[in-house]
Amino acid sequence: MLERSAPGKVILCGEHSVVYGRPAIAVPVAGLRARAQIEPVHGDLRIVAADLGEEFWLRNAPVKQPLAAIARLTLARLDAAEPDARLTVRSELPIAAGLGSGAAVSVAVARALAAFLGHKLDAEAASALAYEVEKIHHGTPSGIDNTVIAWEQPVYFIKGAAPEIFTIGAPFWLLIANSGIPSSTRAAVQRVRQRRAAERACYTAYFARMGQLADKARRVISAGDITVLGPLLDKNHTLLRQLGVSLPALDRLVASARAAGALGAKLTGGGMGGNVIALVRVEQKAAVAEALRQAGAVQVWETLVKNENGTQMNADGR
Repeated sequence: MLERSAPGKVILCGEHSVVYGRPAIAVPVAGLRARAQIEPVHGDLRIVAADLGEEFWLRNAPVKQPLAAIARLTLARLDAAEPDARLTVRSELPIAAGLGSGAAVSVAVARALAAFLGHKLDAEAASALAYEVEKIHHGTPSGIDNTVIAWEQPVYFIKGAAPEIFTIGAPFWLLIANSGIPSSTRAAVQRVRQRRAAERACYTAYFARMGQLADKARRVISAGDITVLGPLLDKNHTLLRQLGVSLPALDRLVASARAAGALGAKLTGGGMGGNVIALVRVEQKAAVAEALRQAGAVQVWETLVKNENGTQMNADGR
């Protein structure tokens, strides 16, 4: 049996504004991964979505079924016939939580299927394939999820430009708190698009300020100055609230993290549910994690963001 995997991701700065050409910064979450296993069997390609309890033949799957779509796209790119195989997909990433579950699954499947057929997909190819499936999930994705997940490195991203992997001056800890509220990136992007249409000048100013925060965040991360990064995350969350994509439950998690000693905190991803991230010093991790759980987080993970191998993560399982 052959296996390939891909990490999740969090956005540090720039969600939503990245859709409109402003920069964003994202980092991979290596300890939470999607995994695709493939083995030879008789009778064409059968796909098993183990976490969902679903199983189907590729030939019978709808065009917009995401697992079928990434399999077909990969076969087309390789100019390969459908193999006699069983492809089983599992993911440690929560669905609809802003951690890039869909893109991670797509990258894992594309790489596993390519490897089974004797090919190796580089990061650029895997990202491009996953982006096509992101359109199914999200409608008009920015491309940041598939980019950071395929490269598995911290990325400075501007839509339509080549992603820039950059140096982290000093490792830093993030806590990721799952609100337990499902988040639809498609719905959040549509909500912002509708509000922008009604208040274009106001939203253009919001996006410009978010882009400036992302640029500054890149500089301070490269310099290793996390004490400056914290307030930038706080400001980004304020802007996301003004965009209309936060919720009282997310604001409560952010406030609780700050009150417990976090250097900064914000929602991450599309919003309207999903996750909050908190920047912490190592000695603050336990207190802030407990505060997040008391404030309603259904799960809290900790991740050390650094240059080598993207990120490392441990989950407390609660």
